[in-house]
Amino acid sequence: MGREILHVIDDILQEIAGVERVTAHKTLDDYKADWLLRHALQRAIEIISEASRALPEEVTSTQPHIRWRAIRAIGNVLRHEYQSISDEIIWNVLRDELPPLKAAVEAIKQNISAP
Repeated sequence: MGREILHVIDDILQEIAGVERVTAHKTLDDYKADWLLRHALQRAIEIISEASRALPEEVTSTQPHIRWRAIRAIGNVLRHEYQSISDEIIWNVLRDELPPLKAAVEAIKQNISAP
């Protein structure tokens, strides 16, 4: 189980790293003005959402402060209800939700990797 979960964790962390890289020194206005940036960041959120679905409850329960259900759900919103989600919501997810998620996933990885 550990190896499979580590693959999923690495996928999540890779997407978060990409988001951090492309949003460095960017603002909400930059996000709104750049079609490619918007789509790339929305796709990163979709991948994070999908990958989080592969984490079992016994793993996610170690980080109860993370809204795992919302993370799993946002991918479906982006895929099926994309017209109803505002740029501000996405930007807030990127700015406010990803940093604690990153810390939680890193903690999960450390616990799984520990002998």
